[in-house]
Amino acid sequence: MDPALAATIGGGVGLVLGALAVAATRMSERARTEQPPSLADLAALPRGVVDVLGVLRSIAIVLDASDAVVNTSSSAVAYGLVRHGDLVHNELRKMVRQVRRDGDIREAELELPKGPTGLGRIIMRARVAPLGSAHVLVLAEDHTQARRVEEIRRDFVANVSHELKTPVGGISLLSEAIIDARDDPEAVARFGERIRVESDRLGRLVKEIVDLSRLQVQDTLHEPEPVDLGSVIGEAVDRVRVTAESHGVVIEAATEPGLTVFGDRELLTTAVANLVSNAVNYSDSDTKVAVASRRAGEFAEITVTDQGHGIPAGEQQRIFERFYRVDAARSRATGGTGLGLAIVKHICTNHGGEVTVWSDEGHGSTFTMRLPRAIQKTVPPPIRSHDTFHPMSQGAQSA
Repeated sequence: MDPALAATIGGGVGLVLGALAVAATRMSERARTEQPPSLADLAALPRGVVDVLGVLRSIAIVLDASDAVVNTSSSAVAYGLVRHGDLVHNELRKMVRQVRRDGDIREAELELPKGPTGLGRIIMRARVAPLGSAHVLVLAEDHTQARRVEEIRRDFVANVSHELKTPVGGISLLSEAIIDARDDPEAVARFGERIRVESDRLGRLVKEIVDLSRLQVQDTLHEPEPVDLGSVIGEAVDRVRVTAESHGVVIEAATEPGLTVFGDRELLTTAVANLVSNAVNYSDSDTKVAVASRRAGEFAEITVTDQGHGIPAGEQQRIFERFYRVDAARSRATGGTGLGLAIVKHICTNHGGEVTVWSDEGHGSTFTMRLPRAIQKTVPPPIRSHDTFHPMSQGAQSA
């Protein structure tokens, strides 16, 4: 063989072998990083620890003297606390080193980034304790949902207090005005009418607060019944018709016959009435509000469309929040409580559906309730003895 050719082939083979060696080394390092703790690591733990960690509901992480994770629950990886065999967050590592240094148990509530991007946040309640002479145990529980519920409760109480203060304060001032004007019958009548308006508003607010609280506690419906949406829409429109006439707004209803859902008739009527009332209150005189129902596959849809001023795009995601108002001044003038759409949302959720909004400023809005349709399955009639199919006798007759 030509010496030059042999040298070229030899160099090529050397490069290939070198590349294979580098790849094998990297695969070996990756395997060491991703592989579970070895039997030697587990054997170094105190007796029974592995079994106990396996039944704990909390996230459990065991670290050795070098801060390497030697045992962990799968949820620690899912929550992003452990990655590639290392404890991810500096806050937890700091607690571990403090416990290893002085042997004292430490607890803390930490707000940690969720995932590698760090865009989301999780609230973790961590407890770090020494485990034997060479290991440290980290127990963690996700308190994100509990924190969110507490914030919602706190905001709810603050909002309720603020909303109740307005009508109660108004009634108090008006009653003082009546006392001062007791010799003026016209002033007494005028102030008395204002007290009646504020009292009605206070009564509506208390009722809607109670309704919303009941809906939030009751996540599912008890003994749902088939409900005809045509009758629901008819009753809801009747509840709002007087208000609509006083505003100069015409309500038109078009319902698809035989359209039913499983649920609570009174709650569904309340939801539709809230949407229609909201549409009337935010419409100008000499305009129309249209209410319709139709089949949409396995769902039934109820739409309420108005010709009002529309909702700005930036506000549409927030209108279903409790006490949120796009136009607070107009809402107070019409007696709105800011709870109507929140109640609609919870009613739809409790019925396994949803409520959405489409709106264009200057061209009105359309609210759509989508609920699972009550599909009645047809059952074939029982086969009587003389209707039984006999292939042989049919064949004999044909022959």
